[in-house]
Amino acid sequence: MKHFLHRRALIQGGLALLLSHRAARAAGGTYPRATAMTRVFGEGPKFVAVALDYGVPVMGGKLGADAFAVEGRKVARAYTCDSPTGSPRPSGRFVILELSEQDKDAALRVNTPGGPPMNGPPRMPAFTVRQPQASIRQIAPIRLANGRVVAPSPAPVGVGVVITPIVDDFRQMEWRDPANGLLIRYNLFVPKGYSPQKRYPLVLFMHDASVTTMLTRATLMQGLGALCWASPQDQAKRPCFVLAPQFERQVANDDSETTGEMDSTVALIGMLGRKYSIDPRRIYTTGQSGGAMMSIAMNIKYPDLFAASFIVAGQWAAEKCASLARQNMWIMVAQGDLKAFPGQNAITAEMERHGAKISRATWDGRWDASQWRDHVAAITAQGNRVIYTVLGQGTVVPEGQSDNGGSNHVNTWRIAYTIPEIRDWIMGWHK
Repeated sequence: MKHFLHRRALIQGGLALLLSHRAARAAGGTYPRATAMTRVFGEGPKFVAVALDYGVPVMGGKLGADAFAVEGRKVARAYTCDSPTGSPRPSGRFVILELSEQDKDAALRVNTPGGPPMNGPPRMPAFTVRQPQASIRQIAPIRLANGRVVAPSPAPVGVGVVITPIVDDFRQMEWRDPANGLLIRYNLFVPKGYSPQKRYPLVLFMHDASVTTMLTRATLMQGLGALCWASPQDQAKRPCFVLAPQFERQVANDDSETTGEMDSTVALIGMLGRKYSIDPRRIYTTGQSGGAMMSIAMNIKYPDLFAASFIVAGQWAAEKCASLARQNMWIMVAQGDLKAFPGQNAITAEMERHGAKISRATWDGRWDASQWRDHVAAITAQGNRVIYTVLGQGTVVPEGQSDNGGSNHVNTWRIAYTIPEIRDWIMGWHK
């Protein structure tokens, strides 16, 4: 029934879009097609812009945001460019309407009841992503490069295609582990301009329990844990593969237990290493919450696999973690996280008992980019192979949210994956 209603809504939306174009042609106007531009933030995806395709170059010199109206949204800026994802230019066939990220309808994440048991059947994740919708009008004349003027539109238009930069660059694939028969769904980013004659690092990102589902792209929509490594900025500095598996059941739990999917994920890395030119000395792992616990468990069972690890808001049985003393590891946790904070205190104490030299600091989760850069430089200058950074109480949870253990937990990864200098440190290691 849900699939039927969704399909009917798409048909009705397409019909409305077609009728609006016909109305514009009947009035003698040139009406643009609209593409929704979404972007994934640390807390999930938002509808941030509309790309209007006029088919011919539009003169952008005097183009203002007040020339357009998007129902229920604030148009913060309007400019012309040559593609939906291009930079502003004096003219271009596309007009980009940047929408305020603070609008109440900007967020596309919708929380739902969920959370599948470790060995239970797959269920829907703890959130879903709604389709962006908009009613767009051109309310002032627009001048084209060919001298024509497009009059204000007689009817609103809705968005058709949806573009999500970086997310759309990942390939969705499946692989069945011949050793245990388990199917692993995964997202793979292949560096642009990939050459088999070069060797590339690989970063493994593993999601938390909130997106445990059969929907392969879910892990890419929950936050920046996978996407930050594949961004144009990061790839310009250090081209790498990014592997983001999508698990349909919880693989690591709070009792420090794992399922066969953990071993299959390691086997998947091996398969990709045989298919692509991946440098076995530069394989890295990271994850948040349950994904952080998987990273810890993998380091214990496969101590020679990863060059370095970024552990975000996770814990494990400390008595099992002695071997982590020999790993290169950055750990980040919130002081207000009632499980991960005491858990990581116990783990790092165990690591120190077995010879690890650990750099420690308490940080303010509200710092700006320059402050993050300075504090990362200061702590990495100590030269230790293990770094333990704690986000201080009261600095992690955004205004308007309850400052409880759960909010501190999930907001840790909202912050952790926005600090590029940590990624520089992680990928500076090799076996």
